[in-house]
Amino acid sequence: MVREWDPRTASSAEIASLLDTLNAVLAADLPQDPPWRESSLREYLTEVMPGERRISWVAQEEPGTNGAPGAILGQVQVLLLGDIGVLEVLVHPSARRTGLGRDLVRTAARRVYQEGFSAIGVEVVGDTPSVAFYESLGFTREYVETRSVLDLSVVDWAELAEMATGIGAGYHVEFHPGGPPDELIEAYARAKAEVRDVDDGELRPSSYDPERLRDSLDCLHRRGMKPYIVLALHEQTGEVAGLTEVVVPAQHPTRADQYDTIVVQDHRGYGIDRAIKARMLLELRSAEPDLAEVQTWNAQANEAMLKVNAELGYRPDRDWCEYSVDVADLVHRLDASR
Repeated sequence: MVREWDPRTASSAEIASLLDTLNAVLAADLPQDPPWRESSLREYLTEVMPGERRISWVAQEEPGTNGAPGAILGQVQVLLLGDIGVLEVLVHPSARRTGLGRDLVRTAARRVYQEGFSAIGVEVVGDTPSVAFYESLGFTREYVETRSVLDLSVVDWAELAEMATGIGAGYHVEFHPGGPPDELIEAYARAKAEVRDVDDGELRPSSYDPERLRDSLDCLHRRGMKPYIVLALHEQTGEVAGLTEVVVPAQHPTRADQYDTIVVQDHRGYGIDRAIKARMLLELRSAEPDLAEVQTWNAQANEAMLKVNAELGYRPDRDWCEYSVDVADLVHRLDASR
């Protein structure tokens, strides 16, 4: 049965069952990815930014004869933000090709339609069954990134240390675990605003307002995701000339996620991008000794950053695609197919 589900009040057994399904999906579709852990998983599923809402449903087996809750075989959640609903669907490999995935999407799509949203977006991992699944429902591909992964066990740390110092005169680099200090938030926001007009297809856009940035950092901490920031500061003006962000999630602490890397237009050409990313890796080596990998996503047209990542040792992994669909069309198509 499919029912609305609130991870804030769900039992520990249900959270553990959802984790089992998530890891079964990873083992089937992304076998090189590390399995997730239960650490802060409830918070990861619950916490959102101000003005956003997340609604979840699960497909669950009937309770056992001893009254124990049935296993969770599937989950769908939709994050309502801006003018779009962002969808995430999990179906246990043993329950695929049974129509369960379509039922989950139908349930979420109807709610998104009732809430007055016009579009649904979803991230789809290349070379997995989800590509054919979403395309069969009428979703169209809007944007493609390349995911690359850096194996820290093969990094030449002496060479990396040299890269970290290869920055032009007039700049210095700072490391800020947990987030930038409050006195730099406004300058930090101005640097991130450098890319606000770029139509990059992001379903979860960056924050460019100082207060929104504070909210974003607070939300990361509540979700069990520790941010690390490296800044390049222009010594003459004190402005943030470049920044790079890495987040280490409690749910998979051996693989970190690279977030934004930005070099302000007026400060390009001084080796900032490579230097700050190299400095980040050196700092993470000490701050997170259990960390084994870092993964990053880049637009395929961003040749400059792809080149920097290759110099640092990142290796392309697979495509990461964003799809979207008109909500009314999706609901009509799914209802007509019943």
